[in-house]
Amino acid sequence: MPTVITANRLADGAVVFLGRGMRWVVSLQEAAVLEPEEGDRALSQAREDEARQIVVEPYAIDVAASDGQIRAKALREAIRAHGPTVRRDLNRS
Repeated sequence: MPTVITANRLADGAVVFLGRGMRWVVSLQEAAVLEPEEGDRALSQAREDEARQIVVEPYAIDVAASDGQIRAKALREAIRAHGPTVRRDLNRS
């Protein structure tokens, strides 16, 4: 199953995703969609960024990618990706 690496940026707590080129991005749509073997390597890289105090608590999430869109499979991760559910003016989507 395809995955994306996510974490929180240590500087401001923002939800971030590991994008192409191993850089952290704030949009799920800019995240690198990884197959299992790629995901393991990317998670190792993310943990190095955690050791350098760039991000905190990196982990992989399951995603579905179709029609050029990336969608988090779990509700919790969909909420993290799009922002608050009660204040639509703060959403990132």
